Amino acid sequence: MLELLKEKIATQRELLQELLLTSMKNTSERMSMIMNNRDALEMLLLDELANMLYCKHLYVLDANTVQLTANITRGGRDMSQLDRDRSDRVYMQGIAGVTDFKLSDAYISKNKKRPSLTAVHVIKNAAGELTGYLGADYDIRELPHTELLYKQTSVWQQMRGDPSIRQGLFSQQRVESMIDRNIDDVMALMQELMQEHGVFHGKLHFSSNRATIWLEADPYNYRLLSMDELINPDICLAYPRQSYTDKAVVPADKIPEIFEQLKLLRFTDENIYLRSGSLNVCNGLLGLNFSCDGSHYIYYTEFLDKESKFWVEQRD
Repeated sequence: MLELLKEKIATQRELLQELLLTSMKNTSERMSMIMNNRDALEMLLLDELANMLYCKHLYVLDANTVQLTANITRGGRDMSQLDRDRSDRVYMQGIAGVTDFKLSDAYISKNKKRPSLTAVHVIKNAAGELTGYLGADYDIRELPHTELLYKQTSVWQQMRGDPSIRQGLFSQQRVESMIDRNIDDVMALMQELMQEHGVFHGKLHFSSNRATIWLEADPYNYRLLSMDELINPDICLAYPRQSYTDKAVVPADKIPEIFEQLKLLRFTDENIYLRSGSLNVCNGLLGLNFSCDGSHYIYYTEFLDKESKFWVEQRD
């Protein structure tokens, strides 16, 4: 996982811990005197749940992590989890004798199969002895702060493909495709669509003779262009003329240079060749998939700085 993405997740967890810690601590302290009274525990949980806006379930475990109470939900008491042993759950690992409060890593819930978090706070008696645990389950989709968008990094990423394909790499050769035979016309059409007709993301599938495009005016739907369309300039009439997007980080005059480099990668080597290549002018990233099944994601300036022989050497 990239460091920037790890930092983003860590920041979100800090925000959630700040939100949950105080209420969990206060509730646990109130429970220390009534651990032997299930009805009293459940009445307290019902009261507390009303103040814990995002919580799905509240429950109490004994010191051996066996559930003492029903699951308290917005709809009342769910008795199905009573006496459940939760010792094997991820959120119970590494808490006893280590910390008073733990916010688990995200996990897929057993019942609803949804991304979830569980917060756990220890319950101690007046002598400071562990007598149980307060658990609170949260559905990640309903938590605040989780809507903040992670921005994709522009750092070059290399991802290896199927090992069986790499092992047979030198027993295969590029087979000329229809795009290969019409490469200059196809490249010119794709450039025109990106520079003059609002296509902000385009992908050429050289080996399978097709392209996919996304338009700024309709970003939630992609279009599939067949070979017949890729060699027919009339296709431009289907997409209204549009100024080059102001959201682009790739200068419009760099697009022909980028496509020329993609062309070189298709033809430079007969064993290691480009099978598909994509360009997104808004985030500046190219996606490259080679015959060895290896994939690369690279910022356009770094891509233009590299010679074609570099990619042949990076066949993994």
